[in-house]
Amino acid sequence: MAKRKIEKSEAEWRAQLSPMEFAVTRQAATERAFTGRFWDHHEGGDYRCVCCGDRLFASSSKFDSGCGWPSFSAPAEPAHVEEHVDRSFGMVRTEVVCASCGAHLGHVFDDGPGPTGLRYCINSASLAFEKKG
Repeated sequence: MAKRKIEKSEAEWRAQLSPMEFAVTRQAATERAFTGRFWDHHEGGDYRCVCCGDRLFASSSKFDSGCGWPSFSAPAEPAHVEEHVDRSFGMVRTEVVCASCGAHLGHVFDDGPGPTGLRYCINSASLAFEKKG
């Protein structure tokens, strides 16, 4: 894995983020379904990394998957996300992280709508929203 563009100490991340944001993005925790601020969010704009501000997902790719977390069919900027095999909890999944700062975002599954067929299941706590228009 290449060196991250943004690297901070644990203390620096803790000072910047809320306890839930830190747990999700820096420790790969998962917020409870149907509790995050963006799972039922419908404004137009961009979803950015809460840690570094990189543009990750656009509202135009957001859809209601019924899973309780914000779901997107594709990243807004494919170079801004990385995917890694995640073998935690006795499962094999594909983890999604921010390419710039390594923040854990969530996971991607192959049960989404067309045209990609993908469902990026992302924790609200890993995202900040920038409203457009």
